[in-house]
Amino acid sequence: MIKLSELFGAEELGAILLSRDSCRPYPDAEQRDEWEKLPPELRRSVIAEGERYLGCAWPALTATMYREFLQNGNRTRYDGPYHLRRRAVTSLALAECVENEGRFMNDLIDGIWLISEESNWVISAHNRMFQGRYPDLPDAAAQPGIDLFAAETGNLFAWLHYLLRPAFDRVNPLIGERLLMELRRRILDPYLQRDDCWWMGLTEREKRLNNWTPWCTSNCLSAFLLAEEDGERRLQAVRKALAGLDRYLSMHPADGGCDEGPGYWNKAGGSLFDCLELLYMATGGQFNVYDEPLIQNIGRYIYKVHIHDRYYLNFADGPHRITVEEDVVYRFGKRIGDDNMMALGTAVHQMLRTDGWKNMKFLSFLRVLPALFHYDVIENDRRPLTYRRDMWMDGIQVMAARETDSPDRGLYAAMKGGHNQESHNHNDVGHFVVYADGLPVLIDVGVEEYTAKTFSSERYDIWTMQSGYHSLPTLNGSMQRDGREYRASSAHYEASAEGSQLTLDIASAYPPEAGVVSWRRRCRLERMPQPLVELEERYAFADSAACRFTLHFMTCCLPDADNAGVMAFYRDGRKALVMEYDAGAFTASAEAIALEDKKLRNSWGEKLYRIVLTPVRQEREGGHIIRFRQP
Repeated sequence: MIKLSELFGAEELGAILLSRDSCRPYPDAEQRDEWEKLPPELRRSVIAEGERYLGCAWPALTATMYREFLQNGNRTRYDGPYHLRRRAVTSLALAECVENEGRFMNDLIDGIWLISEESNWVISAHNRMFQGRYPDLPDAAAQPGIDLFAAETGNLFAWLHYLLRPAFDRVNPLIGERLLMELRRRILDPYLQRDDCWWMGLTEREKRLNNWTPWCTSNCLSAFLLAEEDGERRLQAVRKALAGLDRYLSMHPADGGCDEGPGYWNKAGGSLFDCLELLYMATGGQFNVYDEPLIQNIGRYIYKVHIHDRYYLNFADGPHRITVEEDVVYRFGKRIGDDNMMALGTAVHQMLRTDGWKNMKFLSFLRVLPALFHYDVIENDRRPLTYRRDMWMDGIQVMAARETDSPDRGLYAAMKGGHNQESHNHNDVGHFVVYADGLPVLIDVGVEEYTAKTFSSERYDIWTMQSGYHSLPTLNGSMQRDGREYRASSAHYEASAEGSQLTLDIASAYPPEAGVVSWRRRCRLERMPQPLVELEERYAFADSAACRFTLHFMTCCLPDADNAGVMAFYRDGRKALVMEYDAGAFTASAEAIALEDKKLRNSWGEKLYRIVLTPVRQEREGGHIIRFRQP
């Protein structure tokens, strides 16, 4: 296992670490040649984005809005204006860097002042992690904590100082001084002095690290490298960052699989890449670990789970349709020498380019500046994207298989094992999905908008987290439980030209009251002689008097069960898939689930459907086969 902290001794690392004044990753606003060379359409787009915030009606952030999270679970009323302030400041700063006429400065300074005067950069949903006394409001007397968005705000202030300090000084030197003062008080000093931020990986040794570690670390590291003058403090921060990243990597499976799903890869594997690029840049290329297999696999994960277009294989809290940050994917692929990863970056770029620069998230200079100054490279690259026929990641027990090499033709199936204490876990051991011609039919629903309940002891009261709303059985009225001990066993994967399959025993994902001894589930994509997806299950219960079960299948398509033994799934009035089952063994029904949540409605529309197969007979031991075909 790679150990980043052991690559260089303390003196050696100090010798190769560039000083603040020598660390110049991208041109500042005074270096006009580089900014003037940006493509004209790109310059126009950046300026147009900045113009949206001229005369900005800056939103208020009130104590009442902050308190709402602990009062009623709502986090969006505070988060929305909080992020709008930062988006506006980033957009105004970029527009000023491009145009260089001072037109955006007044609004930009107003935004900087407002953010500087916020009591806390930690959002309301995260405040209780760092503040035990009265956590419903920021404690201005306490040392600041560092969450995801406090770290991003620190990164923002560091880049503002780096890019525009002379321009600020011409208006008033207090602006640059304020940037550094707030950055030191809220990020630089707490980062060095606090070891109790769980994402640092230094105290809660039993806690599993997730995207927070590379995400927060990349932003704090960026702030130190750009803004900290004291060489000893810069070196101390780098050492601390390496220790946290080492623990994060030590918990990562060798196959590079992200158990949070591809929706989090931008801030997990992608943020790890940000950290490695910062270290590469700050040492003149001497800190280089891109030949390490684990680093390469963490990058490759994102195209292994790519299905078609913007569809990715989602489990846990991640959505099924995402936009990966194409520049990050492209540059990561280039560093590790992977043509297909670079090709995914170019494919996403071409897919989105008709919408122009407005697709950029404008939340992090760590992403925006590389995308600007590498725009021509990715714009002119046309390497072909290929799709894997088979994929198996044994570390997170996820398999996928497609019928053809074309992503929008034929069947695609995927299944997961694992356990029920994964990052952003849903109780979904043994769950599977099926796509037809590149579009979802049997689905993973995803998650509703985050509230206080999402990350609390009530998490599994939410229907989207429950195994009963995944394509899984319910046994004697019992759904799966959460916890590492509730897991798949006896995983066995096979792949050949004829077909690919994963077999699991999912009995141990259920509590004792489920009364199940074994539940062996096999999901197979058959390519020949006739393409289909086959679900075969063999089961045994402990007691012949307690052997009830129902099978569930989640779909975004309109189901039609007019014919016994056949369930058809319709999309836009056309039959997309057919499910075949033994009508002598099961009765079938379909339940419509109306979607009220905004996030789910944006993903799926007004409703989803749950298919329920109920056995006609109760048997202590038995089995069945269910097949899915394209019409």
